[in-house]
Amino acid sequence: MAAQAPQSTSEYILHHLTNNAQGSGFWTFHVDTLAVSAIIGFVVFGLLYLVGRKASPGVPGRLQNFVEMVVELVDGSVKGIFHGKNELVAPLALTIFVWVFMMNAMDLLPIDLLPKLVGYAGVHEFKSVPTTDPNLTFAMSLSVFGLMIYYNYKIKGADGFAREAMSSPFGPKLAPINVLFRIIEDIAKPLSLALRLFGNMYAGEMIFILIALLPYWVQWLLGAPWAIFHILIITLQAYIFMMLTIVYLSMAHESH
Repeated sequence: MAAQAPQSTSEYILHHLTNNAQGSGFWTFHVDTLAVSAIIGFVVFGLLYLVGRKASPGVPGRLQNFVEMVVELVDGSVKGIFHGKNELVAPLALTIFVWVFMMNAMDLLPIDLLPKLVGYAGVHEFKSVPTTDPNLTFAMSLSVFGLMIYYNYKIKGADGFAREAMSSPFGPKLAPINVLFRIIEDIAKPLSLALRLFGNMYAGEMIFILIALLPYWVQWLLGAPWAIFHILIITLQAYIFMMLTIVYLSMAHESH
């Protein structure tokens, strides 16, 4: 059998930027995004559950210390921003921060590692970083948007929500302009959440792909510093997504 021709630069880049899509039209599923995000969620939150079950009030181990540090970070962020009463907000913020961080952290693996491993099983297209898929980032942001709308109606009622939309920020005499501004503001919230996370992670992955095209000895010279700096990016993006979620839910709970 003839040997497979080596990939060109454009083919290599396209290969790493193409999701494993199954189906057609609206019912197209990105199997790699769904599989990686689900496996990460199962492993990470299963581990957190086990740590919580085995937590002791005595001298904690390193893993318990680390988990407690993350929980205190998120809890402090929620208490500093959210002043309503809702038992969902803190667990949701913790889930978002940990899950988004771990999905972002997949970008630190060698760019060809997972695609080659799944290639042995006959899978020829595979993206290992779920947050570089806009379908996932928009799904998460729309979930936050749905909660925001739900709590606006639950806390303020239909009348209160309508009055707020028609009177802010220019007063009730300019109700049509206020409503237009409110629509733009509400649409911008999920767009900014989704596109900020997707754009930063996509750009980071592209840099790793370009570095992988360089000679072997140059890859480590450039890849290691970029990977170290990228740790800050993946942490910051997870933290920003969490903080904006808390802010949006806090605004939804404010009743004037």
